[in-house]
Amino acid sequence: MMIKEKLYELYLPYPGKDDRRVRVFVPAHEEGEVLPVVYMTDGQNLFDEETCSWGCWLTREAVRQERAAGGKAAIIIGIHNDNKWRDNELTPASIGAVIAADKMDNFTAPEGEVFDAFVCNTVMPAVEAQFPVKTGRENTAFCGSSSGGLQAFFTALRHPEVFRMAGVFSPAFLLYDTDDMRRWVGGQLTANMPYLYIYTGAGDELEQQIFESVEAVYDILMELYPPELLNEVVLFENKHHEAAWGAIFPDFLHTFLTK
Repeated sequence: MMIKEKLYELYLPYPGKDDRRVRVFVPAHEEGEVLPVVYMTDGQNLFDEETCSWGCWLTREAVRQERAAGGKAAIIIGIHNDNKWRDNELTPASIGAVIAADKMDNFTAPEGEVFDAFVCNTVMPAVEAQFPVKTGRENTAFCGSSSGGLQAFFTALRHPEVFRMAGVFSPAFLLYDTDDMRRWVGGQLTANMPYLYIYTGAGDELEQQIFESVEAVYDILMELYPPELLNEVVLFENKHHEAAWGAIFPDFLHTFLTK
């Protein structure tokens, strides 16, 4: 029997703050079928074009397209960050001091480690207990953009036993000194590191700055990281915007489901 697709909504306890909204898109699937899963930041921008303030990734459409084209699909988990704490929540402190944090109110108290623990210790167990998720490292990815791309990079490298792949879109690497980033990456290396799908544009001032920082970090990764686990996509005309991330997401999804 075919079970229709559905978008579910959870509210899960976030450390020191109100319960956090988490939405779960389960595509149409056969009864008893279990599916790989992609955990994503900024759930407020993933599913509903009519309600997204900044633009929509159209992830449901991407999953339907992948299912129609190749028969594979994934469950999408959107963790909301539509509040005043977003930038601090998605900026880890342990990579290094944030450059010029005293001039950026949104980055004065980095706490990406708290978000990391929330994902692994609260969101993942709740999702795996309630939805038809195919569990295990081989079936699990993390994806995000901007500060969310930085957080996806951080969490995937910090938990290579949990995540097989990370979608690192327009990551906010520019927040850190490259020497700090090199030390941190070098300290994470172990067997079975995740595959990194790194994307950036260069079509506006912010994205150009991010592109430059991505190139610097990619050079570090080429020195330290298994090259077969690296994939960099650069679309120079693209701006720092959900429309660009939504356009590249289907390729990331396809890579995750087929590689």
